[in-house]
Amino acid sequence: MTVWGVVAIVVIALPALAFILWPLLRSGPTPSGILPIPQDRRDELNEEKTALYRALKELEFDYQAGHLSPDDYAEVSSRYEARAAQILTELDALPPPRAKAEPREAKREPAAERARGWTRRPVALIVGAVVLMLFGLTLGLGVARYTEPDRTMIPEGSRLPVPTEPPQAPGTTLLPDPSRPIPPEMLRGMLQAAHQALDAGSYQQAIAAYQAVLKRDPKNVEAITHLGVILSIAGHDDNALEAFDKAIALNPSYGHAYWDKARVLYEVKQDYKGAIQAWEKFVALVPSGDDRDKAVRMIQEAKSRLASRGR
Repeated sequence: MTVWGVVAIVVIALPALAFILWPLLRSGPTPSGILPIPQDRRDELNEEKTALYRALKELEFDYQAGHLSPDDYAEVSSRYEARAAQILTELDALPPPRAKAEPREAKREPAAERARGWTRRPVALIVGAVVLMLFGLTLGLGVARYTEPDRTMIPEGSRLPVPTEPPQAPGTTLLPDPSRPIPPEMLRGMLQAAHQALDAGSYQQAIAAYQAVLKRDPKNVEAITHLGVILSIAGHDDNALEAFDKAIALNPSYGHAYWDKARVLYEVKQDYKGAIQAWEKFVALVPSGDDRDKAVRMIQEAKSRLASRGR
């Protein structure tokens, strides 16, 4: 590169660099809207409190339905209640919320408009853009000219080596194959993690976990049934019943789907006849125990309500 080429690049680069660094080096107040607005701690605590109350309600329902033992119910509910008490204590200790400030008028004062720096004016921005473009073109031409390989050193007819992927051991792949089945113990662990998220009231996490199971095992009736439970909690009872029916069609001997279907029919739809049929299927599949005894009591209660409706 000649001396004049170096001088030309320096002459173009220095004004461009000064234009870029001037807003950063000049003194003055920091422009508003740069720092992120911190989230209100009160809102975070209220959201967590709502989630805890919802989880306690669902936990009580599972206990009444016989899905939890008294010891498990007492342990989990005491943990939730202790956390809820901590949240209430912290909420009481927070200062009262401040009133929201009135929005500023969109129209600016003429003096403030004149006080804007020259670097924020359209003419300065256009000039700076042109200077930067010229600098980029000059620098690019110089780099291309003086970094081009000397073709006289490459024998005619030869090719430069093409990079290839790193070698792999036989039978191995860089990424896991999603079509391959996973071991049963891994699938059971994924389902257990999904159940724990559901019991904790983390419904979005539970949905993602159940969907991950169904990607590997689309006919997994346990994941389909529990997704139906979440749909019922969210108020989508018709979709929940469709999920229960799908699980029953895939595996007619899966009693959990009959139980949850009967619960939605009985409590929400007030379809006592359909609830009786579902609970009778559950009783026929489940051996003697607390769940079976509760289902028998619910059948009698549904029959009595059905009889009183017919009077």
